[in-house]
Amino acid sequence: MKNIQRTLVLGCSLVALAGCGADEIVSPGTSGDIIINNPAPTPTPTPTPTPTQSLVTPAAGCPTINTPGGLTDAGTTTATPTGTYRICRLPTTFTANDTLPFISGLLYEIQGRVNVGVDEGFNSTGTEVTLTVEPGVILYGAGESFFVVNRGNAIQANGTADRPIVWTSRDNVLGLSFDTSQAQWGGVVLLGRAPVSDCQDLVFNTVANPNANPQCEQQLEGTTVATPFGGTDDADSSGSFTFNQIRYSGFELQQSNELQSLTTGGTGSGTTINNLFSFNSSDDGVEFFGGSVNMRNLAVIGASDDSLDVDTGAQANLENVLVVQRANTGDSVIELDSPDDPGDGTPGNAIPQTRLQVNNFTFVQRSSSSAQVVRARGGAALGLTNGVIDIDSDADNCIRIDEVITLNALIGVDSVVCDGGTRPVRGSDGVTDAQVQAVVDAGTNNNLAFTITLSNLVVNGANENGVTAFDATGRSSFFTDLGYIGAVESDLATNFGNWTCNSSIQNFNSATGACTSLPVYN
Repeated sequence: MKNIQRTLVLGCSLVALAGCGADEIVSPGTSGDIIINNPAPTPTPTPTPTPTQSLVTPAAGCPTINTPGGLTDAGTTTATPTGTYRICRLPTTFTANDTLPFISGLLYEIQGRVNVGVDEGFNSTGTEVTLTVEPGVILYGAGESFFVVNRGNAIQANGTADRPIVWTSRDNVLGLSFDTSQAQWGGVVLLGRAPVSDCQDLVFNTVANPNANPQCEQQLEGTTVATPFGGTDDADSSGSFTFNQIRYSGFELQQSNELQSLTTGGTGSGTTINNLFSFNSSDDGVEFFGGSVNMRNLAVIGASDDSLDVDTGAQANLENVLVVQRANTGDSVIELDSPDDPGDGTPGNAIPQTRLQVNNFTFVQRSSSSAQVVRARGGAALGLTNGVIDIDSDADNCIRIDEVITLNALIGVDSVVCDGGTRPVRGSDGVTDAQVQAVVDAGTNNNLAFTITLSNLVVNGANENGVTAFDATGRSSFFTDLGYIGAVESDLATNFGNWTCNSSIQNFNSATGACTSLPVYN
């Protein structure tokens, strides 16, 4: 990343989005200070509002909330590309049921770690604290700032199709983020009390001895404060998270430990997560550690590691999934793991076994640093139906399966096409290419030497819409029979409309505007 210096005009009473201390005014990932003085040159290039937008003016003040101490009025900003905002800093911990309302000209600041409640414990029941976030709200952080809904608490963050909730970085607010930016703040974490397979005390449950560890829980990676998740309630609820954008996440909290746009740990099937947009996460787009995740309409754009990472016994069903990588960055689109890892002491027969099924998806691999699009290992169970995979080069693999235990766990591959080249499938760690090809051939309507006719990178063309779709409702009651393959049959706005944002990586024609700018609502 380039060392960027920008000059901003701010009133002397302002905290300027990141506190008054000079050590807090740092552009994450740029290794440079943002100097605050006068006058204010315009950043180049500067994202600008769409012609129908007018510049916002600051709200009169911060709303009152129930948590003692409330919100901190951190002053106002000037010289942002979309106008002037009042900054309301969130408390370190929400300790009462609260609502963050949408108020024109107001941003909510995530400073450091912000918690919804405290950990209520493995055996707790009910919901202690619920935070509600209204449609159109914008929250931002910088550096190591991140947002955690602790076990036994909940969030109701439900945007709308035309007014998503935006979680982003301070640089994005200031107009300093570009389509190549990443790692500008931490991310969002939802934790719950559903089962996990990787127990922190290395005593594991197995089919033969399912109660060997009645207190199996795990710790969130990358945090300095112990943050446990997991329990025994498959149906646990951490709330509802719909129509949300999470931009520029993945700041390194500790060495080699970054958060994703969205990280879940032990969330139960009572949690609702739909219409999620991840943009330029420096680690994974999303990662699910254990628990149950059922999600529709997921878009992961520009992740720098894996786009979808599923492990630690997660039970995940995803439908309508669209992934587009950036050039020169990003690993696998899917990295699927189960507990079979002698290196960390987790046996392959630990339960629950990780299980991922994806129905109706389009994966566009563009990273030259990625060797395969889908990788399953560790005995995880994988099911792929109604998918389109567009690989970056003939040398890349459409599907890779490591270890016989993973091959034997395969749920099925049906109505999946890929423009595979010299090695469309790959076997590793005791599995041959021929064995992987055999399980693909055992499915229906698969073609890994397909001619892609996608338009706008992700919209089905004649070839994709000519493939017979597979009815996946027999695989999971969560799935629907859409009658076509891929994530987008013909109209991108049907499932991925104004709740997304536009970039040079993928243009959604969203009225919300560019990912490098903030949406402005009248």
